[in-house]
Amino acid sequence: MFLTASSVPETPIEPASAGVMLLFAVVMMATYVGVAVERFHKTVAALCGAAVLVILGLWLKLFPYPTIYEFLKEDLNIFGVIIGTGILVDVVGKSGLFHFISMWIVRLTGGSASALFMTLCLVTFLFVAVLTIVPAMLILSSLVLVICRSLNYKPMPLLLSVAICANSGAIATFASGLPNIMIGTSAGIPYAHFLQVSLPYAAISLVVAIAGLRFFFRNDLPWKQSAEEREQLKTQIESFDPWAMVEDRRVLFRSGFILMATVVGFVFAQQMGVGMDFIAMVGATAAMLFAGKGVEDAIGKVNWTVILFFMGLFIIIGCVKQTGALAWVAEQVIQLSGNELTLLIPLMGGFSAVASSIVDNIPVAATLIPIVQDIGGEGVGSGGGVPIEPLWWTLIICCNLGGNGTPIGSISCVIAIYALKKEAGVHVGWGTFLKLGGGIMVFQVIGAIAFVMLYHYMDWIPSLAH
Repeated sequence: MFLTASSVPETPIEPASAGVMLLFAVVMMATYVGVAVERFHKTVAALCGAAVLVILGLWLKLFPYPTIYEFLKEDLNIFGVIIGTGILVDVVGKSGLFHFISMWIVRLTGGSASALFMTLCLVTFLFVAVLTIVPAMLILSSLVLVICRSLNYKPMPLLLSVAICANSGAIATFASGLPNIMIGTSAGIPYAHFLQVSLPYAAISLVVAIAGLRFFFRNDLPWKQSAEEREQLKTQIESFDPWAMVEDRRVLFRSGFILMATVVGFVFAQQMGVGMDFIAMVGATAAMLFAGKGVEDAIGKVNWTVILFFMGLFIIIGCVKQTGALAWVAEQVIQLSGNELTLLIPLMGGFSAVASSIVDNIPVAATLIPIVQDIGGEGVGSGGGVPIEPLWWTLIICCNLGGNGTPIGSISCVIAIYALKKEAGVHVGWGTFLKLGGGIMVFQVIGAIAFVMLYHYMDWIPSLAH
């Protein structure tokens, strides 16, 4: 059995009246609108929505106040993973390891636009898979801007390419994307299952992204360069020093070892009988003990705004769930699909991708997790049960890839567009991004639906322990 707090059995929920369900659903959707628009900080919007729903819930006597702690208890391990990986990545980053790797990669390309484009796309995929999307994007966006200034390349093609390929890397492993951590924790999906199911499609979606990006930016980079131009670029790049950010080589090697050991720990967490949060916290502790200088600074670099955002979001979902509204939505989905996976998978995939591109994949995942749980429960109870595993994988893949649809759909796109505007003075309009990212997303999501259905009917999706 996969060890998670969410494996604690729940007491049945008594459905509230239709009016109460509607009221809570309206407050939740209003909160999501607040998350999507830039006027409010998304953390403030989530905490405000949580406060309103708690007050309503207590006033209407839907639940006693201690129930709120139950909402958070189910997802405490998510907070552990976020805190642990945040500290680990900050400490390892200060060792100069990421800069060292990045500079050697640039040297290997020789400055060729084609080689640089392909290398950055592949490195982005690997970095996100290992480091998670936020730290990987912060590292790579600064690297791309330095490269473009040095080589006099337009920054938009390479930086947007990195942002879009990051969403393919985000589905590769358990810890590479926040929706993966949320869904994997709630569903009890072992790390190794990600390597069997989502990693293969992550690679496929990367190929789709590279093809689309190469076509879209076909006139924006010097794809064909003469031998003399390539030689000049190579000479220029050789002046870059990979060791420039490394103060102590012993710390760098220790950091690399701790990072790799943590990744291996994620893979074998289930066999060791521990959760991902424990592995992340051990990795963070080892990094601070053996490779960290500023412990206070490393802890301060943890993304506490994301943690507070999650707290508000989980309370909102818990309050709405207590009304029975999410179970009602699950029933409607089952009726609409006739309890058939051939309809459930496209419905789940299309909705989660479109919703993720409009709002943000984190609240979409948080909302759909209990709905999928209810669909799975309904399927089992109906005799001809619907396998829940394909729905989980559809949700994981499409929530992440939906982020390519709009400029606000994923944190990678937000970081890239902000960096372009602030550091290079380049504005990326919605129309431009919709043509690029939206087109790529459509092909990726259609492929994801076909991929999950193929894996299901070929019996390649591993079953989960219940």
